[in-house]
Amino acid sequence: MVSLHELIGRDPNSDARLWELLDSLSLLATAPLLQIAERLHASLQPWVKCSALLIFTEECTGRPQKKAGSEAITSRVTIAELDQLRSSHPEQDRWRGTAGISGAPREVLALRYPPSNALLVLTDPVVVQEPAESGSSRDLLDYLWQLTAARIREKVADAPPSYLRESRAVSAERTRVTTELVDQYSTSLDLLLATLRSTQLSDALARAKATDLAAKTLVGLRSLDDRINGMAEEPVGSAFTRLREDLRPLSESGGVELQFIEPPADGRALPGEVAYAARSIMRGLALVMMDQEQIHRIRAQWDCDGENLLINMRDDGRGAMDQASPTIERLNRQVQALAGRMELEVISEWGTDVSIVLPLDAPQSMPADLAQWKLAAREFEVLQLLAAGQGNRAISAALGISENTVKFHVRNLFKKLDVRSRAEAAALAHSRGVPDAASGKRWGEAPGTVKHPRAATE
Repeated sequence: MVSLHELIGRDPNSDARLWELLDSLSLLATAPLLQIAERLHASLQPWVKCSALLIFTEECTGRPQKKAGSEAITSRVTIAELDQLRSSHPEQDRWRGTAGISGAPREVLALRYPPSNALLVLTDPVVVQEPAESGSSRDLLDYLWQLTAARIREKVADAPPSYLRESRAVSAERTRVTTELVDQYSTSLDLLLATLRSTQLSDALARAKATDLAAKTLVGLRSLDDRINGMAEEPVGSAFTRLREDLRPLSESGGVELQFIEPPADGRALPGEVAYAARSIMRGLALVMMDQEQIHRIRAQWDCDGENLLINMRDDGRGAMDQASPTIERLNRQVQALAGRMELEVISEWGTDVSIVLPLDAPQSMPADLAQWKLAAREFEVLQLLAAGQGNRAISAALGISENTVKFHVRNLFKKLDVRSRAEAAALAHSRGVPDAASGKRWGEAPGTVKHPRAATE
């Protein structure tokens, strides 16, 4: 990778452009997922202009497309178009040509990010610099795109509970809408084919052409359904392989042996948000385990029971892990966001054993309740803690917000749930099956996600 000075050194106003570039890098490095396309688009403007900037990444299951630029393009581009463009050049990381985007042929410049297979597409690209200096713009585009793609991976890997809930809800809604469309158009096209194949029609040539067109439309629609389902789910074997790749650098740098117990080859495919959350949680656990003294081995295992992803991590340390550490609390909230549960067992001189259960199917009652109440992500987290019997001070500490902010959220909850007291709010949450933040389980199940066996016996 060339240096920043080399990227802009041929510009007579290089000092000003250097500061402009550094400002762009700062904005990209801190960009939230919802703004990352806009920030990349703005960062490229001094060097490369385009009518629209499109990002396609399967790591972000809730919003696989991130777009900026012309509304006429960004509002009509489809996942199928971007996937076809990427598939057309499987061995190339950069190419330029004409592709069908938003229903029309357009000049595009495409870049692929190999670590995640993410795709960047610039429509109608124009290099602002003179042709003799175009190499600088090319290097800068590569630099900014790699930074952006890495930022997306980082944000998805460390996704907060609110993002995981939203991603699961969006994925479920996308699958529902796609299924409805497939059912509707499959029925219509099947009827069309049956009609056109009827022997009562005399115009054979017209019938043949119409039949061919309808058949191609039906195949294309069903292919789209397969593509959507493929993006929403990931085979458990490939998901575990990616976990190995994610943890390998930790093993090499930390001097700890990692043992992997693979899931069944025929195990149920994982929803995208579950696969990414599982890898993120296990990376966090591995880092916490490696911070202990005298640890030599970590064992990581996945299994499936048809309804849940079963995760187990075990180390051979001296059982000195701090169960109340901020990292463990953060990981537990990630588990709870997917209606899962985590059990952590620390045994002195024997090590730490962590078991996690992540449901593969989203809870059926919660989305409807949340839609009815119109709760923001933070309000839902406050409701979970309130229902668990936590006071304002405890909620403030758990969520890292002020007590005044907690009071503000509680007042909003009372209005949205149409209740007058904390007890009424807790009872309503109980009746609707809202998971208890303290236990990570649904109401009515045995409480407790973090076990302290030594404390129980001493």
